[in-house]
Amino acid sequence: MSQPDTSRTDTLRPLGIRQAPAARFGVQVVHDLVAAIVTGSVAEGQVLPPEADLAAQFGVSRTVIRESVKRLEEKGLVIVSQGRGTEVAAREQWNVLDRVVISTMIENDSTLGILDELAVVRSELESSMAGRAALRRTRAQLEELRAAFDAMSAAVDDPDLFSQTDQAFHALLMEISGNDLARSIARTLLRRASENFRFHGAPGADAFALTLDEHRAVLDGVEDGDPGASSEAMRSHITRSWERRRLPRPE
Repeated sequence: MSQPDTSRTDTLRPLGIRQAPAARFGVQVVHDLVAAIVTGSVAEGQVLPPEADLAAQFGVSRTVIRESVKRLEEKGLVIVSQGRGTEVAAREQWNVLDRVVISTMIENDSTLGILDELAVVRSELESSMAGRAALRRTRAQLEELRAAFDAMSAAVDDPDLFSQTDQAFHALLMEISGNDLARSIARTLLRRASENFRFHGAPGADAFALTLDEHRAVLDGVEDGDPGASSEAMRSHITRSWERRRLPRPE
């Protein structure tokens, strides 16, 4: 008696994806495949199942799968080669600045390691820009920065407004720096991180007052035209701010 063919099921099992409804759009296929790769359900160097098998599992056409794989390739997550199929790329090749990739990495990182790394990168970028701003600021820009700080001070009892004015201060300082590349990267990282509740964490009751003091130190450095002081103040602020918000490490 012949045995049932379980090869397709065994091949698909590592993806950890359930049968999808036929109405599922390609964007959801991309999201699910990105999650499977980022979480390690499909390991680096592993070959994805054939196009027809993926189409059957997701309940979509092979065209949708083909386009989805192209999106994965653009994100640096897979390598498509003749004769070998679609292979998961090494982690260092992933485009972690891609919106879907970094959001998925943050969402699936219970250790908060990605957010820890993000805080380090952000502190380096923004501290560098704060230093440049101290050297480049005009009198008019300095007045704008003072006004942005005053807006923060006035909003200290309003969490939502304080957050908005805080972001406005950082945005203005980065603009003054004139480093458009660093500014774009920092904004992208912050935007993606802000979408996840873990980034906002659990700040203490005195968080706003401490944040205000730290911004005052940054402003003082810029006012004095002291790139070292403004840079160190910004680095310290971002590091301490994350430490205040960070959820407890798992035991």
